[in-house]
Amino acid sequence: MTLHFPFDNSYVRLPERFFAAVLPTRVAAPKLIKLNGKLAEELGLNPGELEGPEGAEIFSGNRLPEEAQPIALAYAGHQFGQFVPQLGDGRAILLGEVVDRQGVRRDIQLKGSGPTPFSRRGDGRAALGPVLREYVVSEAMAALGIPTTRALAAVTTGETVLREGFLPGAVLTRVAASHIRVGTFQFFAARQDAEALSLLADHAIERHYPELKGAENPALGLLDAVISRQASLVAQWMGVGFIHGVMNTDNTSVSGETIDYGPCAFMDAYDPMQVFSSIDSFGRYAYANQPRIMQWNLARLAETLLPLMGGDVEAAVRQAEALITEFRSRFEEAHLAVFRRKIGLFSAREEDAPLAAGFLEVMAEASADFTLAFRHLAEAAGPNANEAPLRALFPEPQKLDDWLSRWRQRLEADAANPASRRDAMRKANPLFIPRNHRVEEAIRAGVDGDFEPFHRLVNVLEKPFEEQPENQRYAEPPQAEERVTRTFCGT
Repeated sequence: MTLHFPFDNSYVRLPERFFAAVLPTRVAAPKLIKLNGKLAEELGLNPGELEGPEGAEIFSGNRLPEEAQPIALAYAGHQFGQFVPQLGDGRAILLGEVVDRQGVRRDIQLKGSGPTPFSRRGDGRAALGPVLREYVVSEAMAALGIPTTRALAAVTTGETVLREGFLPGAVLTRVAASHIRVGTFQFFAARQDAEALSLLADHAIERHYPELKGAENPALGLLDAVISRQASLVAQWMGVGFIHGVMNTDNTSVSGETIDYGPCAFMDAYDPMQVFSSIDSFGRYAYANQPRIMQWNLARLAETLLPLMGGDVEAAVRQAEALITEFRSRFEEAHLAVFRRKIGLFSAREEDAPLAAGFLEVMAEASADFTLAFRHLAEAAGPNANEAPLRALFPEPQKLDDWLSRWRQRLEADAANPASRRDAMRKANPLFIPRNHRVEEAIRAGVDGDFEPFHRLVNVLEKPFEEQPENQRYAEPPQAEERVTRTFCGT
């Protein structure tokens, strides 16, 4: 019996030049590592059926669900600032789309399922480590409330892939609002394919911004809407110390979700210029650069949409430039809203932005742990004003004391009792994040065949804001010998 997925595929109804029809490549001996049962239920799937051998067959690509129409999507992209006119899904295959229980259309894609016409001499496979990393980090982001692609399942293949050596192979099943990227628009703009650009814009609006249907200038409205979502998204990244690592235009989704977790990482010690990605040699995608890079990426999207904005080219350019310029103010507004919550402010005052920035400056000078500094600040705001855990992060606390004095003066302007403020701050400041050394610990054990650390880490990260005394070690920063300074892409 073939398991039923309630597919309702729309992208495949676009012209053939949007994608390549391709079947996943069979693997030798698939075994299920993890099924995301809650997500399966959201998608209208039966977790009980998927946990059996047939589920492993489907999530490896060995067997297709009914009504699957597997395709690899075409797209281009700027990679570290250099334009590549054809990239595309080189190791990913979209099985189809489902409309979930909330009425939201979502892609189900296999990542690591074999070569496609876009593989560019690659093997189309994924090693186990990057699959485990994406599962852990994407699900952690979801639990943090940040828009993201999701992980439905991970399987081992019973085969090896050649990277820095021979490594166990795996396949990730990813769920996304869509896989339409800035680079998808660039693909057709580079070919001066006006018809395809128009069809793609209509499809993106229908899928993600239906309120724009019938607008006077839908293409301009699309740019406006994507700018707002990406400004909010990057602000949320900054609020948890997340560094994407590869913010290429082909890794920028028009839906506003975080997509393509390669050499991503969360900061431990706060450093605004922190870089982890082994392929980001010049720090282009450092933590503090992320807003600027997103604005740059959105300018590339604007360029592709100009032909759809009406006959007056100069007027279209002025309108697009105005929106791209506005990204900065939208981001700063979203960023300040995030950090107001993080430092326990319920009202808005002009001094809030320099106050929040001041705490980051004190943290940077002390190399204080990003996550714990904000979490412990919540305790300092509580009924007992317990500053001891926070002060322990600052070897020379004089500048912290100066900042705390200004902060407490500011808190007096908000009519909130200390317990309520502390509780609100706890909900804005996670205790548990996917710390790099714990992710690497889970990967190393998984490569050796032990998936217990991976399962434990996933379970802990499902409740990032809650106290979990039995899992306290997952909240602790790495010791010197545990620090991870480089993360890798996996291709």
